[in-house]
Amino acid sequence: MTDLLRNDAAGKLVLRLTVGGLMLFHGISKLLHPGSVDFIGSKLGEAGLPALLAYGVYVGEILAPLMIILGLLSRAGGALIVVNMLFAILLVHTGDILALTDHGGWRLELQGFYLFGALAIVLLGSGKYAIKPD
Repeated sequence: MTDLLRNDAAGKLVLRLTVGGLMLFHGISKLLHPGSVDFIGSKLGEAGLPALLAYGVYVGEILAPLMIILGLLSRAGGALIVVNMLFAILLVHTGDILALTDHGGWRLELQGFYLFGALAIVLLGSGKYAIKPD
C-alpha cells in the first residue's frame, strides 16, 4: 500500500495541474477583461518600466501554465510564472509582504502559492507524465 502512495511522477503531475490550472484562470480572466492589462501597464510605468511589458502577463498567465499543464518545457514554464509573480508582488503587493489578513493568514498566500509552487516545478521538472518530460 505504501508503494502506491510513493509515486514521485504522480505527485509532480498533481503539482503541475494545480499550479498551471489555477494560474490559467487568471490569464483567461485577463483575456476577458483587457482593462486589467492597462492597470498593469500603469504600475509598470510608475516603476519606470515600459507599459508595453504588461502584455507579458499573457506569457506568464496563459502560455506558461499551458506549458506546465501539458508537460512541455515545464521548467521553463515554471520560471516564467516565477518571474510573473515577482513582478506582481513587487509592483502591486510590496506593502503586503509582511502583512496578515484579519484571520491571521499571510496576506500574500495566493501569490506565495504561485511563486513557490512554480519554483518547485522549476526544481523538480515535469515528471514522467508529460508530453516532453524534463
